Amino acid sequence: MNTVVLGEPLAPEDVVGVARAGWPVALPAETERRISHGRAFVDRLAAGETPVYGITTGVGKLKDVLIPAPERRALQLNLIRSHAAGLGPPMAVAETRAMWLCLAASLARGHSGVRPAVVRLLGDCLNRGVTPVVPEWGSLGASGDLIPLAHAALVLVGEGEAWVDARRLPGADALAAASLEPLTLEAKEGLALLNGTHQMAGTGALLLHDAAAVLRLADVTGSMSLEALMGTNTAADPRLHALRAHPGQVAAAANVRRLTAASAIIASHADCHRVQDAYSLRCLPQVHGAAREAHAFARAILARELASVTDNPLIFPDDEHVLPGGNFHGQPLALAFDALAIGLGYLAGIAERRIDRLVNPLVSELPAFLAADGGLRSGYMLAQYQAAALASEVKTLAHPASADSIPTSGNQEDFVSMGAAAVRKCRQVLSRVRAVLAIEAVCAAQALDFRAPLRPGRGSAAAQAAIRARVPPLTEDRVLRDDFMAALGLVEDGSLLAAVEAAAGPLD
Repeated sequence: MNTVVLGEPLAPEDVVGVARAGWPVALPAETERRISHGRAFVDRLAAGETPVYGITTGVGKLKDVLIPAPERRALQLNLIRSHAAGLGPPMAVAETRAMWLCLAASLARGHSGVRPAVVRLLGDCLNRGVTPVVPEWGSLGASGDLIPLAHAALVLVGEGEAWVDARRLPGADALAAASLEPLTLEAKEGLALLNGTHQMAGTGALLLHDAAAVLRLADVTGSMSLEALMGTNTAADPRLHALRAHPGQVAAAANVRRLTAASAIIASHADCHRVQDAYSLRCLPQVHGAAREAHAFARAILARELASVTDNPLIFPDDEHVLPGGNFHGQPLALAFDALAIGLGYLAGIAERRIDRLVNPLVSELPAFLAADGGLRSGYMLAQYQAAALASEVKTLAHPASADSIPTSGNQEDFVSMGAAAVRKCRQVLSRVRAVLAIEAVCAAQALDFRAPLRPGRGSAAAQAAIRARVPPLTEDRVLRDDFMAALGLVEDGSLLAAVEAAAGPLD
């Protein structure tokens, strides 16, 4: 088990490890010294009368209100309480842990002015399984993820609610159960806990990890359909893709070649009369490749975000400067995850078209709707209905959240990113893409049964075998939900992809 060291670069894989696998976090003494150096500068600012945003003044439209010195500590607690205005279902535990890790990593860089005790308590909560109960709705993506971060911060001061060992407890009880003490916030600390892009960055890191598997799985189900429909893998020839060398396209084409290698089905019709396949088969590398490019773009943006400080104002103790700015603005992440949602949506759309070709007797030489006795039996007719419903919903969800903005805080915060909404919608898109690919895998496995005794390529054969271990051939009409849910389970737990890569080798 890896240890994630706060103060060092944070990678997307670190976020996944801490959030899901319980990797521990550590706060080295050197990092604590850097944090303390910044804190000493904030203490001097807090003792003076110079207006400094969120330290000696109010926030948002109240930025010009000077707070009397005796009340500046109370300001920080008031900020957390007043900003805890969230609604909606609780964030998943893993997503909340991811958010808190991103916050801790940002604070540990020493430009937020908190005490080491704040970062230490965040790390202790992560290590001891104290996870705030955080309503999912409320972030505008600027000034960061204020509302969800406020709910998380409540637990640090012994308020709010938290999960501990699957028990939902009041914040003070949750800390006590983990032998931890609540904080009394000092100047700047409440604001530092509220500001930043940590909900969207943390949730986004988990989403990117999951999407990477779905990209490879789409090549698997697409290759199964290609073979079942008596298509050719000629369109995956590396010479073609060398002339249009988009990395995503090249990788998808390489996967098709690997998955269909040694295919007796493809070899059986090498000299057939058909000149070329339909786009949903022939252009698989180009369409799947474009989705990969969207993923690569989002990953590059996120990697930079995880190395950033997204608080406001930021302090520079060596220069004795405090600089108000907009690093909390989530526009880069909003754009990235809107693009990823669109890219993932392509996978649902093209897979639905392949599903139609598998079941549609007007375009396929397979039995109508893959039924052994069509007419009496409807077979997988409704597979395409369900896939069409999901693919259509994906189109709606893929509308960019970041195309919108709405002013807040008395028009002081007059252009916001909607980045958290972009990430949340992208997560919804991903869940529906998984379902469409599960349906394609079931239908393609049934279609490959009809091609026996000819065997598909190594990767397609492994995928078919994995499906058949959970979904028997369809010989009589039955409740199709059971088939699709079984396949979706294989998709979600990674078993289907693992079986394929064990047989065909790692996919790109």
